[in-house]
Amino acid sequence: MSDLLAGKTAVVTGGSSGIGRGISLALAREGADVVVADLQEAPRTGDTTPTVEAIEERTDADAEWVETDVTDIDSLRNAVDHAEAWGGIDVMVNNAGITGGSDFLDADEDDYYRITDVNLKGVYFGCQAAAERMVANGSGSIINISSTGADRGFEEPGATLYCATKGGVRSMTWALGEILGPEVRVNAIQPGFTGETGLAADNHDAEAEAERAAETAMGRSGRPEDLGNAAVFFASDLSSYITAESLLVDGGWVHTGGP
Repeated sequence: MSDLLAGKTAVVTGGSSGIGRGISLALAREGADVVVADLQEAPRTGDTTPTVEAIEERTDADAEWVETDVTDIDSLRNAVDHAEAWGGIDVMVNNAGITGGSDFLDADEDDYYRITDVNLKGVYFGCQAAAERMVANGSGSIINISSTGADRGFEEPGATLYCATKGGVRSMTWALGEILGPEVRVNAIQPGFTGETGLAADNHDAEAEAERAAETAMGRSGRPEDLGNAAVFFASDLSSYITAESLLVDGGWVHTGGP
């Protein structure tokens, strides 16, 4: 641990599982206390040790799980409020997201709102809840989790809505970088296919995963810790002159691979 985030407090939505868990652990390893804001406390896949327990066992940081529904604005504000126990929010990671759904021609309003309420509304109001405190405090870093789907479409049920929301997250990030600077930096991370996540488990196809891995320049799927390392960069002073940026963490897939 290099203590890049010593004295900082982070809120990570969807922080119990998958990418969110990887980010929560990475921030804690660098010294940040973490509010794990999620609907459930235990991970959905892999190691079932609750993320809060893993943080407290493996790092010197403190952590708390706060039951959070990102489609509910008051619930998001409550998660941010819990950061006050450690001096207030310094880092907000809007990670919670879902996929799946119907084919484009079969989708209805219920499909539309199920995806957009989590992937777009949840990020928008997560940014708002954090920014209110950060602007008042004079500093902060917001990190939004977008997707390679913001750059490239793919053919799976629900992909149109998923890509639309993730493109919206990226564009929102650019706008907020202008609106909230210079006090608050706002950046996005675009994961490629990442194993060991709830989304991956829900749509797991070992053969398809191997094919995707082979299409990347790095020859493998992403891991939650890969996204955690990127989040540490954006959360820390290493990126103090970077805002309104979107970083692909996809093994090179968007620019070098794919079908």
